[in-house]
Amino acid sequence: MTDQLDSAALSKKAYDHLWMHFTRMSSYENAPVPTIVRGEGVHIWDANGRKYIDGLSGLFVVQAGHGRAELAEVARKQAEELAFFPVWSYAHPKAVELAERLANYAPGDLNKVFFTTGGGEAVESAWKLAKHYFKLKGMPTKHKVLSRTTAYHGTPQGALSITGLPGLKAPYEPLVPSTFRVPNTNIYRAPEFLADSSPEAFGRWAADQIEVQILNEGPETVAAVFVEPVQNAGGCFPPPPGYFQRVREICDKYDVLMVSDEVICAFGRLGTMFGCEKFGYVPDIITCAKGMTSGYSPIGAMIVSDRLAEPFYKGEEMFLHGYTFGGHPVSSAVALANLDIFDNEGLNKHVLDNEGAFLATLQKLLDLPIVGDVRGNGYFYGIELVKDKGTKETFNDDEIERVLYGFLSKALFDAGLYCRADDRGDPVIQLSPPLISDQGTFDEIEQILRSVLTEAWTKL
Repeated sequence: MTDQLDSAALSKKAYDHLWMHFTRMSSYENAPVPTIVRGEGVHIWDANGRKYIDGLSGLFVVQAGHGRAELAEVARKQAEELAFFPVWSYAHPKAVELAERLANYAPGDLNKVFFTTGGGEAVESAWKLAKHYFKLKGMPTKHKVLSRTTAYHGTPQGALSITGLPGLKAPYEPLVPSTFRVPNTNIYRAPEFLADSSPEAFGRWAADQIEVQILNEGPETVAAVFVEPVQNAGGCFPPPPGYFQRVREICDKYDVLMVSDEVICAFGRLGTMFGCEKFGYVPDIITCAKGMTSGYSPIGAMIVSDRLAEPFYKGEEMFLHGYTFGGHPVSSAVALANLDIFDNEGLNKHVLDNEGAFLATLQKLLDLPIVGDVRGNGYFYGIELVKDKGTKETFNDDEIERVLYGFLSKALFDAGLYCRADDRGDPVIQLSPPLISDQGTFDEIEQILRSVLTEAWTKL
């Protein structure tokens, strides 16, 4: 009874004082706030002692799993030695060591690491760098950026401008101008005239639309294209074969920077340290965060090619940009220890060895009438929900509100699975469990989804 009373008191305080992110606060006026108090491996526990599978790695973050005492110990030791110092004209050993390690992991000549405290800041930094770089190179009109429809790139004003989700942007407009959208790689929702095309042909078409948009705006005005290896929003869109190679060709042709936004896809989510490695392309900039520390301390980074950094390493030039907590000593130390776990435990190999089994397990759900598509890569999958598998008819607004938010989100959690039910694009369930997950975890996830989705079908 004492624990229950404490749980109720904690929930009340959460509603009264904790303004939760992307949350309808009114939902908790007369309902308990789900409060997570502990994690171990692939599981989390709430304030009432209930156990759940963490099917989203917190928020695509906890790669090495919960409860890693060695990471907590590294944080403690570093805080005792040097808790904080900025990397503004000064260095500290852990930031130096981490920058070198990330540069060694990155492809091509991406050797310069600019630290942030999160992914949105990394995206913001990349756009600022692109504009500044072209000014220094005598091309001041190159400032526009392209990104893909329904893509999410963060919440800062610049990153939100690059985001391709009108509903997220509308309350904060006018935003930063000069951003434009191109088609994404959702082959399940390909235009009708491409319905019978091969994946390669669809990918070529989607990539070629980037060239069309560059020409429409004028190559002399376009600075960068932002792409994710596997697009998050909309439900885990993997690239068709040859897509990124064609995007790289187009960017090179028009002197446009290719930015690989890997805030989710880096650090093992796809079974490689960086997602671009999985799909065989070398960008000009990588933005990353989340899994770098497995969430044990916040950090992000923009990793930049030597070519882009070169003008800033001469004379009096400087990149007029920075963050107080970028490259934080504790976060840097934790990131290094987390990357040691990757090496010592073979987390990337584990994902590559098991991604096929994970996908095959989820594809069993295709026998349900409500499941239209299962897609993704590595340990990152989306399950698209439909009303009619034959026509691919999606939910209307009332059904999204009633079934996706009114039933599915809570029902999955009550059944023991923390994941994401989302309608940024078409209605999907997203799964991104810790990289230590195995077949037992996959089977539990599938069984919970099967039960809850079967009931959800009856509510349409």
